[in-house]
Order: sequence, then structure tokens, then C-alpha cells
Amino acid sequence: MLMISHSDLPETIPIFPLSGAMLLPRARMPLQLFEPRYLQMFEDVLKTPQRLIGMVQPYGDSEGGEQLHTIGCVGRVTQFSETEDGRYMITLNGVSRYRISDEISGFHPYRKAKISWDGFERDIGVPEKDPAFDRPKFMVELKKFFDANDLKTDWDGLKDAETEMLINSLSMLCPFEPEEKQALLEAPTLPERRETLVTLIEFALRGGSAEEVIQ
Repeated sequence: MLMISHSDLPETIPIFPLSGAMLLPRARMPLQLFEPRYLQMFEDVLKTPQRLIGMVQPYGDSEGGEQLHTIGCVGRVTQFSETEDGRYMITLNGVSRYRISDEISGFHPYRKAKISWDGFERDIGVPEKDPAFDRPKFMVELKKFFDANDLKTDWDGLKDAETEMLINSLSMLCPFEPEEKQALLEAPTLPERRETLVTLIEFALRGGSAEEVIQ
């Protein structure tokens, strides 16, 4: 496992805007790259020591996805393979969230940003804990949510998963709206993310809107 601190991380990173795709620290995200600009980004990233790509969501109502959320999460490329037709299948390991300070213009075909790591110190280091987490109660509600959405999973694996990995993986994988996923990403601590996740699940089961959560 790569040991890294915020002081080791760059102030400028390539960013990959993708609606509905949310990465969290210490979690994994598979990605398929096929657009020429992102193939170029990937090739450039492989030449850097840390191989970092910043995932970030565009605002849903921004034309062409130009307007980005301020907070995203950077991931390190840990695996990749090339397909016969020139696509790349890669895996990102979440390192830390970041805040975009400014976008950097230039001759590169993909987007780059100057970013700040301030406020995300807990993202690097040991996994977060959630002492108040009631796993049995949570699993009951989660089962209802999965049944209602016709979702399948390895329930034995979920029961045995570490709390942080469970909460973060579900936050990334559950079929929430992009703005709801952004609320999960921006939750300052694991307990607050778990509370947001539970609220989103409960609202969905009641057929309501989660606007109260993300305002």
C-alpha cells in the first residue's frame, strides 16, 4: 500500500468530470477510458510519480458539463489494461478529497485544476470509525432498498465488510442522483456520511425526494 501525506500531493492535478461517478478515500473505482482527450490524460498521468486523476462531478444543469462542483476526490491509478480497440480499463484507488481553487488553461486537451487539500486531513491515514453505527438495523433498511430497486449484492460480504468500506462503497454504488452523491462525498466525517446515506435510503423507500438532504 502506498503511504502518502498531503504534503506529498501536487497542487495541480488533471480532472475527469463525470456525472454520477463519485470516488471516496480508500475506495476503488473502475473506469473505462475511450475519448481521445482522456486517453491522452491517462498517458500523461502514467509519466508522473503518483499517477493521480481527480474525479469531479459537473453540475447537472451546466451546459456541456462546463460548471464543476468545487469538491472532488483524487484517485491513484493502481491497475490498467488496454483493449484491442485502444480503450483503457483502469482502477483508481481513492486517496483524498480536494477543493478546486481555479482551473488552469493550456494546450492540453483535458482539464486541469489548481486544488487545495485543506480540510481533508482525515482522508489520508487509517480508516475512519463510526462507533454509533447500528449495523443490524442498517442492513434491514438496506435490504428493503435493494429489493425495491431490484439490486443484487453479496450480502455475506456486506455483513463482514469494515464499516468505512461498507458505507463508502454503498455511497458510490447505490443508484442515487448526482446531487445526492455529491452530498455523500461532501459529508465531513464517516458518521455524517452514514447519516446522509440512511436518510437517502429512507426517503427513497417512502417514494419521496431527497432535496432536504442536499440543500
